[in-house]
Amino acid sequence: MPNPNFTLTRTLLGRLTLTTQDGQTHDDVVPVRAFPIAAPDEGIALVSMDGHELAWVDRLQELPDDLRDLIAAELASREFMPEIHRIKQVSTFATPSTWQVETDRGDTQLTLKGEEDIRRLPGGVLLIADSHGVQFLIRDLLALDRHSRKLLDRFL
Repeated sequence: MPNPNFTLTRTLLGRLTLTTQDGQTHDDVVPVRAFPIAAPDEGIALVSMDGHELAWVDRLQELPDDLRDLIAAELASREFMPEIHRIKQVSTFATPSTWQVETDRGDTQLTLKGEEDIRRLPGGVLLIADSHGVQFLIRDLLALDRHSRKLLDRFL
């Protein structure tokens, strides 16, 4: 396991502080995934509050356990992207439309403002932005049940 060229600690206020090998410290560091959907555990930048990259992690699993857990916990607290497993019903096939969906975080509803809020990504992945800015993920369009695919086809 390669030794990272930095250390990372959590302050009493719950923020991350990065210390480089040369002793420089950077407060309020934020981990950012380069490829949050395609490769969530690869390519993670540790950036300052002004957006400058301070450190790079090729693969999260290559880090020591304590460092990996700290970064993973910070990413989990910042990211919220429920994965849709089933579309139960839609209020109308015109937009705006309210959808009743089953996600990996439970049942909820979202409001689709327009068809342009459904983005196709490589590999049959869909990203759906609701009217409140929450991003919902459909990881595999073909894995949805027939009823869900039929409802979704009306918007694609």
